[in-house]
Amino acid sequence: MTFTAEREQNWAGTHVYGASRILQPQSVDELQSMVRESPRIRALGTRHSFNAIADGPGVLVSPVDIPTELVIADDRLSATVSAGARYAAVATELEAAGLALHNMGSLPHISVGGATATGTHGSGSRNGSLATSVRALEFVTADGSLRTVRRGDADFDGSVIHLGALGIVSRVTLDVEPSFRARQDIYRNLPWSAIEGDGLEKLMGLGYSVSLFTEYGDDISAMWVKTRIPEGQDDVEVPDEIGGARRDPRQVGLVSDDDNTTPMDGSVGPWHERLPHFRIDRTPSNGEEIQSEYFVALADGAAAVAAVRTLADRIQPHLLVTELRAVAADDLWLSETQGRDSLCIHFTWARHVDEVAALLPQIESVLEPFTARPHWGKVSMLDAAAIEARYPRIGEFRELVTQWDPSGKFGGGYLDRLVLGR
Repeated sequence: MTFTAEREQNWAGTHVYGASRILQPQSVDELQSMVRESPRIRALGTRHSFNAIADGPGVLVSPVDIPTELVIADDRLSATVSAGARYAAVATELEAAGLALHNMGSLPHISVGGATATGTHGSGSRNGSLATSVRALEFVTADGSLRTVRRGDADFDGSVIHLGALGIVSRVTLDVEPSFRARQDIYRNLPWSAIEGDGLEKLMGLGYSVSLFTEYGDDISAMWVKTRIPEGQDDVEVPDEIGGARRDPRQVGLVSDDDNTTPMDGSVGPWHERLPHFRIDRTPSNGEEIQSEYFVALADGAAAVAAVRTLADRIQPHLLVTELRAVAADDLWLSETQGRDSLCIHFTWARHVDEVAALLPQIESVLEPFTARPHWGKVSMLDAAAIEARYPRIGEFRELVTQWDPSGKFGGGYLDRLVLGR
């Protein structure tokens, strides 16, 4: 199937694709043929990037119509899926087989290939990003052939978060584990004083996954705590009060009254119905928003949030909500959490395009002392020099791209300008 790209937009409607066409193969064989026949081509997932990272000057190819084709390894420690498969579909099939992923992003409708390629994450101070569960990647290379990179290979850590620069990923092998159950509880009106000193780090360690939500008012409006239930137990006790915030079993939407969030009433359920923020069977919104996100060292998190709060009066007119989450460090070259346990400061903005564009440099300025790294798939105003300064192994990544794709077949304007130095 082929679409004219000029009429196609990302999920949020904030970017109109500049490529000439969008191709949607129905099989890996068809994907290989499309890559072989296209002089310039880039991968497109479920269109949840809020910038032009997936766009390019040639054609775009989206593997979302290739069947999921979940294959569980004999030892039940890994599973291989189509790169275009959505986490919702993968999680549902894994749960039916008695297996689980270590984590999920807040939105389960994103593709495995796109999410891992851009460093998308879940939450949990001891949990790595979604990319850290990647055990192997199968790429369609420039000549249309297949090439697999596995954990332990020399360039594996440079190949997982690849931003589409090494080829089009056709299949991804993920670590899996036995299925588990979890519960989710919400606490309201956490005082800002609770995150001062080492308070933020302690709060982020209170559950398997913890999220703080704020609009930069008098307090942190909500704290979501996801608790993993130990094997053999029916439930666990959780406190009624944390740091001055009280547990509230009411079910509400994240930024509206629409009940599209996973259960937060303390009930116990399967992992894939508690770890995402949004329900698998519901579309969380129509994308009328802009998202930006910055990663700082978790140890600097409280100071970084305090710096952002100095801009509260400028932020509030355009903000829907900020979410604070922790993610464990990893060794992936282009990971936003490479080398440091991180606090993720996420902004969901109203679609005030010009106002947000003017505000982001101010946020980036107050975060400059913390060497904040922007999420690859969200809106940032940092230039190529600033990006390079934040990623100590970006030079090695460029060399890897040159080895894999010397002609620049998989390049694109945004990628070339900000990452590859072309």
